[in-house]
Amino acid sequence: MPEGNTVRRVAAGQAITVSVPATSANLGPGFDCLGLALGLRDTLKVRTVAGEGVVVSVTGEGADTLPTDASHLVARTILRRWAELGFEPAGLEIEADNRIPHGRGLGSSAAAIVSALAAADALLPAGFGGGPDALFEAAALLEGHPDNVAPAIYGGLTLSWQDGAEFRSVGAPIDAGIVPVVAVPDVELSTHRARGLLPASVPHDVAAANGARVALLVRALTGEPGLLFDGTVDHLHQGFRAEAMPQSAALIALLRAEGMAAVVSGAGPTVLVLAADAAQAQRAADLIESSNADDDAVRWRVWMPGVDAAGAKVEVHQR
Repeated sequence: MPEGNTVRRVAAGQAITVSVPATSANLGPGFDCLGLALGLRDTLKVRTVAGEGVVVSVTGEGADTLPTDASHLVARTILRRWAELGFEPAGLEIEADNRIPHGRGLGSSAAAIVSALAAADALLPAGFGGGPDALFEAAALLEGHPDNVAPAIYGGLTLSWQDGAEFRSVGAPIDAGIVPVVAVPDVELSTHRARGLLPASVPHDVAAANGARVALLVRALTGEPGLLFDGTVDHLHQGFRAEAMPQSAALIALLRAEGMAAVVSGAGPTVLVLAADAAQAQRAADLIESSNADDDAVRWRVWMPGVDAAGAKVEVHQR
């Protein structure tokens, strides 16, 4: 906070662009700890102007439903960050180009929070805000768990955990042959509802079995893709959440019956396949597309976005 009567203000006349990748959390058994950045990005353009008004324009996902004033998640997060660091705000003009589907388990809220915090810090004078690690800590605190915000910030494959009141994360090199395939349904599922289906505790043997699969999955992702199918067996969340996303559960069962490492992406209902190579990825995509022939099923958009290794990017246009 400012000392004495000193007032710190965010300077008007600045312009920056922030882009943040989509993410897939859990990857099967890695509940609330494993995350992967995908090659699909939201882009945020922020200008500071005189006064304290906020105007938001949205294109792409959420263009018809998201607020266009200070109640927008990005605007709220920027203003909160400045207040926490002791700065009075400038006015904001925000252009959000959203390519990450909302309510589908691809980290749209994490991307919004990360982009807002990165923008807020970049618009402060040098020496305030901090680097990627400070950004990660602030974003994890706002999200409540680190699995999506870590890959959104650092890119690639991340392993995250909570140490007392602090969040920690490390990156791991993902095997270059692995190809993510995502099947995005035309229905949404709130993370809050998905979490509400989980039990408060699980038996010790279930926890031990899941821990073994997490260890196996990390080995599979970092150098033994042949272990992906066995490594993606989950005991903690997917079974409990299946009732809220029956079409996703059915598609996962179909893909796994064909030997594919299919899992729920984040809280769902998007389905993620971690294909061991390009040929398996194409077979998975073909199977998903074939399921669209069922008139009673949801429709699936099938993407092969690749792995994003860069994480959050900030470009300063004007100071």
